Amino acid sequence: MENTKQPQKAHVLVVPFPGQGHINPMLQFSKRLASKGIKTTLTPTIYIAKSMHSTTIPTHHGPPIQIRPISDGYDDGGYNQAESTSAYLDDLKSHGQKTLAQLVEKLAQEGEPVKAIIYDGFLSWALHVARHFGLVGVVFFTQACTVNSVYYHVQRGLIQLPIPGSGPMMVPGAPELLPADLPSLVEIYGSYPFWFDVVLNQFSNIDQVDWVLCNTFYDMEKEVVDWMAERWKVRTIGPTVPSYYLDKRLDYDKDYSIQLLKPNTAMYETWLANKSKASVIYVSFGSMAELSNEQYEELAWGLRNSNQNFLWAVRESEQSKLPKGFIDDVSKRGLVVGWSSQLEVLAHEAVGCFVTHCGFNSILEALCLGVPVVGIPQWTDQGTNAKLVEDVWGVGIRAKKEENGIVRREKVEECIREVMEGKKKEIKKNVAKWKMLAKEAIDEGGSSDKNIEEFVANLVES
Repeated sequence: MENTKQPQKAHVLVVPFPGQGHINPMLQFSKRLASKGIKTTLTPTIYIAKSMHSTTIPTHHGPPIQIRPISDGYDDGGYNQAESTSAYLDDLKSHGQKTLAQLVEKLAQEGEPVKAIIYDGFLSWALHVARHFGLVGVVFFTQACTVNSVYYHVQRGLIQLPIPGSGPMMVPGAPELLPADLPSLVEIYGSYPFWFDVVLNQFSNIDQVDWVLCNTFYDMEKEVVDWMAERWKVRTIGPTVPSYYLDKRLDYDKDYSIQLLKPNTAMYETWLANKSKASVIYVSFGSMAELSNEQYEELAWGLRNSNQNFLWAVRESEQSKLPKGFIDDVSKRGLVVGWSSQLEVLAHEAVGCFVTHCGFNSILEALCLGVPVVGIPQWTDQGTNAKLVEDVWGVGIRAKKEENGIVRREKVEECIREVMEGKKKEIKKNVAKWKMLAKEAIDEGGSSDKNIEEFVANLVES
């Protein structure tokens, strides 16, 4: 094989917010850019980079993705080292802005000048760095466009908080939303004030950006994408799920390349192999959710009472919240693991239902892999995602919670039975439709693929 250096079309920095659910979609988008000849440098925080154990990610179809970290001020412990959320976010901004600017200068000195900075919407300060150096500024939204529309209207004072009354609300491009369908930071005014500032600040300087990229695909959210496109240069580029599970054009792209938690793969692979088709409920609430002891108990007994096989990923730090003796009690039908590779599990033919917190990445994965959903949203955007799952895309059911926020075991059991046995035909039909549309969007000539091609062409020409 010839070892000649391929000419690189342009060089971009990709700056994710330091969390698994934010890094994964931006890394997947980086792989798509690399496959089209764009040199891509991922800039996680130093602490995250240490856990990756690599300085590059091979792409086979283009230049490897470089990893050049920046600092959040907590290089040895990340977020966990900070004394508060507020302190962490302040330091991430001050240290991040400074070290990102230093990296841009360093890359120029090394003969690899940067053309554009693609940054997570949570890091709106990165646009100041792009502007300082005269670079193309690109905001990347990892959440649904419907959620973005709500946050934008709150940020501009077009939605008054606290929410008046309990009636439905009309937000441009979105379906009719009741208070419980809004992001929790909006529904419960004053909750998590520092995160509230982060999600609103995504729109503080959006009018100055050159591109707005969204991790969704056009058919999923046509109306709200059209509404956004009247205001900014919006392009949908998702779903950012590894190519192996969609168009298979990037044959090396079988996983997200970064796992901040180690999965118990051998344990659950053997267990799943012995289960019949579509007979297993997969349960996971992501890498961040911390459920109450009471909610764990209700979930546990709801799963047991459903009389279905289940695989439940419960982080080791959370397992003490499970009812005493539960793991042994359900060992014939249920398996609890500390972590799992969600894509592999959802793709397994034994899995017939996904009980999830409705993080947007999890919903995209379920959609792409054709798995019906039982939604038990916890906070931030998850209530809105659950609304879309049930009433717009029709791929699952949202479990109703009591006034204290708890979903009772009877409701868990009822929703599981409904998806596994009841409304199965209607949901299965919708699931098959969305799986096909997701693949078409990212495949050659699809809406997202055309948008990525346009973005790449613009970078090369500008």
